[in-house]
Amino acid sequence: MNLSVVIVTCNEEANLGRTLESVKPLVTDGKGEIIIVDSGSTDRTVEIAVSFGAKVFVEEWKGYAAQKNSAIDKATGEWILSLDADEEVDSELIEKLTGRSDDGGLPRGGSREWCLTMGHGGSATREIIKGSPVGFLFRRKNYFLGRWIRHGGFWPDPKLRLFRREKGRFEDRAVHEDIRVDGPMRTIHNGALVHHSYPTLSDYIEHMNRYSSLGAEMVVAKGAVRFSVINIVLRPLATFVYNYIFRLGFLDGREGLLLHLYHAVYVSWKYAKAWELSRKQS
Repeated sequence: MNLSVVIVTCNEEANLGRTLESVKPLVTDGKGEIIIVDSGSTDRTVEIAVSFGAKVFVEEWKGYAAQKNSAIDKATGEWILSLDADEEVDSELIEKLTGRSDDGGLPRGGSREWCLTMGHGGSATREIIKGSPVGFLFRRKNYFLGRWIRHGGFWPDPKLRLFRREKGRFEDRAVHEDIRVDGPMRTIHNGALVHHSYPTLSDYIEHMNRYSSLGAEMVVAKGAVRFSVINIVLRPLATFVYNYIFRLGFLDGREGLLLHLYHAVYVSWKYAKAWELSRKQS
């Protein structure tokens, strides 16, 4: 088996079907598998996963990195494609990964320099991938309140999501966990992941509240935290100015304003919560 698509879920009924539909060309006809590690969904998440032929494991929530590494441990494919439940793989990226276009020909651009099926044919294909990277970064399109955010650091937003199973793991941290691979990486410039993030402001604020609490724990883990006007006021302000003005976030209209404004609030919350948590522990 060449590819394992791994996803962790909890109450992702609104998103999961779209995500799994997008990866069907990568796993059908025995080419791959879908691994779902669910942490106790109470909606139709598990039912949807089973309908797509996924292997579903229900486990108690262990934290983002540990949960995703648990999914990797259950995979059998040579390559791991790690996705969030609210992401989908667009058609152009599918073409790149399979080495074929929708009409059966070469992918757009005419190049078959690398794809998931290489190395499983004759010596010519094995020679093509000799010394190839063990990890690949994808561009990601982030949607906020239904708008594709093109500025402020949100595009092309490269994410390492495809890697050889024995070469990659998620680093052990409470939030903003990244994959670490043992070997070279390369960016795929064809297509993108489509991230359907935060369809409502309530979703975004709830997410930022949760992430700021986890981020505060990481700050406190490094040592005692004092009340700091710099971190609670000036750092968030600098973050907003940098992303909204200097990185042209204002070009994304009202959605861009709200995104960067509340991201700056998240920074303030994180350091305020770190101070509060540190005070409780002292």
